[in-house]
Amino acid sequence: MRGKELIVTLPGSNYAVTYFKRDGSPGLLAKDIVQKDDPRLPQTAAEFLSKAWKLANQKATELGWIKRKCPPLPATLDS
Repeated sequence: MRGKELIVTLPGSNYAVTYFKRDGSPGLLAKDIVQKDDPRLPQTAAEFLSKAWKLANQKATELGWIKRKCPPLPATLDS
C-alpha cells in the first residue's frame, strides 16, 4: 500500500499494477498496468492481472474501501 493505492507486484518479474479508489466509485480502478508478458515466466500478464485484481479487491474490502459483494447463491434452489 502507498497512501490510497494498492500496488500489486510479482517479485522477480516486470509484472505490476496499481489499484485505487476514486471518491464516488463503487469499485477499484487500475493504473500503471503491465502491458507485456515477461518471457522469463510461464504466467502471462493477463493471468497476473486476474490474480492481482482478486487480491486487490480482497484487501480493499478488508480496508473498508469497497463493500463486500453479496454471498453466492446456493448451487440448487428449492421451489
